[in-house]
Amino acid sequence: MRKIVNPWSYQDRFGYVQGIVADARAETLYCAGQTSVDADGAPLHKGDMEKQVAQAIDNLETVLTAAGGTLSDVVRLNYYVTDLDAFLAANAYLVPRLEKAGCRATSTLLGVARLFHPDILFEVEATAVLSRKAVA
Repeated sequence: MRKIVNPWSYQDRFGYVQGIVADARAETLYCAGQTSVDADGAPLHKGDMEKQVAQAIDNLETVLTAAGGTLSDVVRLNYYVTDLDAFLAANAYLVPRLEKAGCRATSTLLGVARLFHPDILFEVEATAVLSRKAVA
């Protein structure tokens, strides 16, 4: 069980969540940062923030699926970007994708000088509460 905590209304316009109360009996999955790489770890989509965001979310979904979860189980997202303006433009893709998947997570956006590879513009790490696997 999760409860969204939004004491104000402005965040709703941005698909943003201020807080989540999660059931302590559920399993928690801490996902490492996911980027725009292929199955061998090679960077993809050089210079294209929106495609990198899409690939990173695809990779996050792969990790979640392997753990028995989905994007709807995510309660926390941390975004690391090398170009804030490009990321904000890519939000036109990201927010609807997360909403369609039922993902209402708290989040933090951080601008950074560089990520693990010079061609990588975006990284996302997640925390998910896998309520379907709650411990009895």
